[in-house]
Amino acid sequence: MRWSVVGAGGMLGQDLVAALRDAGADVTSLGRGTVDIGDVADAERAFAGADVVVNCAAYTAVDAAETDEPAAFAVNGTGAANVARAARRVGARVVHVSTDYVFDGSAKAPYAEDAPLAPRSAYGRTKGAGEWAVRAEHPDHLLVRTAWLYGAHGACFPRTIARLAAERGGLDVVADQLGQPTWTVDLADLILRLVQAQAPSGTYHGTSSGSTTWHGFAQAAVAAAGLDPAIVRPTTSEAFVRPAPRPAYSVLGHDAFVGAGVEPIGDWLERWQLAAPQVLAG
Repeated sequence: MRWSVVGAGGMLGQDLVAALRDAGADVTSLGRGTVDIGDVADAERAFAGADVVVNCAAYTAVDAAETDEPAAFAVNGTGAANVARAARRVGARVVHVSTDYVFDGSAKAPYAEDAPLAPRSAYGRTKGAGEWAVRAEHPDHLLVRTAWLYGAHGACFPRTIARLAAERGGLDVVADQLGQPTWTVDLADLILRLVQAQAPSGTYHGTSSGSTTWHGFAQAAVAAAGLDPAIVRPTTSEAFVRPAPRPAYSVLGHDAFVGAGVEPIGDWLERWQLAAPQVLAG
């Protein structure tokens, strides 16, 4: 099976390419210099011969998107449409990575895969538009929402927190936002397993099981770095006002995996403890 990975130089893209190659797949890594997803003809050229196209490319500067939504839309909306259209034209299945930011964060129970979208930020709106475009452009799609990603190949929350805690001797982290820390290695493996299982077209939630707050995740990161987790103090979102609103509740449900016969990612803390040596060394 031949795979094309768009956004292969990113944190998720690098782990996905590695996972695919370890599985013996024929992989074409596509970064900014090798494909222009603003040009559907160029994308079609880049995808020629592929059986599966995975779109990991995204404009992820959440706060910057508030003042430059057209730039975010060009990648997250138009770019997603072009990737899906080009994949359809070459006869490849498309896997599109989306986000919890398409929801408003007001839920009290895990969001179902078919829950109504209600983004509160420019980033969320552009990612929601990308979801709509992928569904409209290509019937053979796997739309995989994820959240709170961390990994060894880029800046990420646990590495930053561990560094700041060591430098400052303590720090405040919000304790009123709930979500599912998710290792890029696990998401890469999940994408591979979804495709191998010939999962039905539709939406899936690629996040770890269980949930915690940013404060809880920060304490786990600091503990893994050999520091006292008590130096991470809880605070509220009001203490860290940012241009783009953050969802207060980003827990995603995994029911779609049951029908597809695919095992969800395991508990976030167990996965973090396995990931920590690699991530903190990155």
